[in-house]
Amino acid sequence: MKARILLTCAAAALALAGCNKNKNEAPSAAANETVKITQANPPPGGDWTDVVNATAAGYMMGNPNAKVKLVEVGALTCPHCREFEEKGAPILEEKYVKSGQVSWEFRTYLLHGLDLPAALIATCNGAQSFFPLSKALYRDQEVWLGKVMAVPQAQLEQVQNLPPNQQFLALAKLAGLQDWAAARGVPVAKSGQCLTDQNKINQLVQNTSDVNSQYPDFVGTPSFIINGTLLKDTATWDKLEPQLQAALK
Repeated sequence: MKARILLTCAAAALALAGCNKNKNEAPSAAANETVKITQANPPPGGDWTDVVNATAAGYMMGNPNAKVKLVEVGALTCPHCREFEEKGAPILEEKYVKSGQVSWEFRTYLLHGLDLPAALIATCNGAQSFFPLSKALYRDQEVWLGKVMAVPQAQLEQVQNLPPNQQFLALAKLAGLQDWAAARGVPVAKSGQCLTDQNKINQLVQNTSDVNSQYPDFVGTPSFIINGTLLKDTATWDKLEPQLQAALK
């Protein structure tokens, strides 16, 4: 799906007023859910949290054959997703993923223009670095978002007028994401390639459209899917854990 994500760089558009889906997103074919398994067992001395595989629409940590397959649909700009990362993810990994009972897949949803360059950075070094980079992006979310919010409107409009595959490189530079990534093992030259990869950009746009078409009741991020069923009114760990436990019985 070739599409240009409008940056809508006005402060109001980039402000994190909520994590609701884009109601105007055009529906498309549902994503192929096949997991591209490259590692099916923990490394010697390791556990299932050390196993990460690419999927058709994201990255999955844990046992590919787990009884309970959890999918999180999240946005890297979303403060509610950051809260889940801080409060829920450590327990999820330690108590459920580590043992192989639950696999945890993260699918990126594009809420704002900044979600795309952040996602391109998080995926730039492949499967094994995705979760560490996404966790770090959440941890520093207010910093890199704040840098863009402080940029004059005229400069943001200049970014929006760039060719599509240059917009996200320019936006990442405004957010300081290339230097941020370089300090975490993604060289500037490599992140530059990832940020201008039109195929990857198109795929991330398609993944967001697929969520909307595959799950008509999807309302925003974070949302959670257990064994193919989208959970209602579940955006926090205290709401999610009882449903994980029920699925494991």
